[in-house]
Amino acid sequence: MRAEPAIKFAIDAAVDTAPSDADRGGLYFEGILDRANVPRSSSRTAALAEIYAYHMEHNLWEHVPADVRPALDRLRGLGVKLAVVSNANGVVQRAFERLGLSRYFDAICDSFIEGVEKPDPRFFAIALHRTSSRAETTLHVGDLYHVDVVGARRAGMRAILMDPHGLYGAFAVDRVANLAELVSRVAAMNGA
Repeated sequence: MRAEPAIKFAIDAAVDTAPSDADRGGLYFEGILDRANVPRSSSRTAALAEIYAYHMEHNLWEHVPADVRPALDRLRGLGVKLAVVSNANGVVQRAFERLGLSRYFDAICDSFIEGVEKPDPRFFAIALHRTSSRAETTLHVGDLYHVDVVGARRAGMRAILMDPHGLYGAFAVDRVANLAELVSRVAAMNGA
């Protein structure tokens, strides 16, 4: 867990080394294991293959922190439309349903299903269309500068970067450290 923020930031900062989400995923897992001093071996390769197989079936990102549902409740209470725009593997809708999160969202867009991924502005356009929203009045929140912020801006949207570890101070983007701060920011934008 300590290695994850630094590895994710390093991959994001070296944007040219990982042109696709699949490339970033490989660098992410290898980087975390390297940083945790797990030696490269056939056992490590087999473990990564098992993790990848699980991910393709269920999606690894299934831990829902305690602050997520209250934040989503508050955002829905503000009357904002919510959409997921995820560089994913075709199982995000199913994962959100399993985790009880799909009810919060007006659209759940999965790059594997849509055939396009962030930062391509066409992916953001799909979410805008499905929510009957306009780019100039839409805010995208993400955790990777070169994927989320650059993509949202190319699509004509505002962007906020979720930066819980304060790693993106040198980047020209509005940042929040947690969901409570995000909800407060959205409430202020909506005059609530």
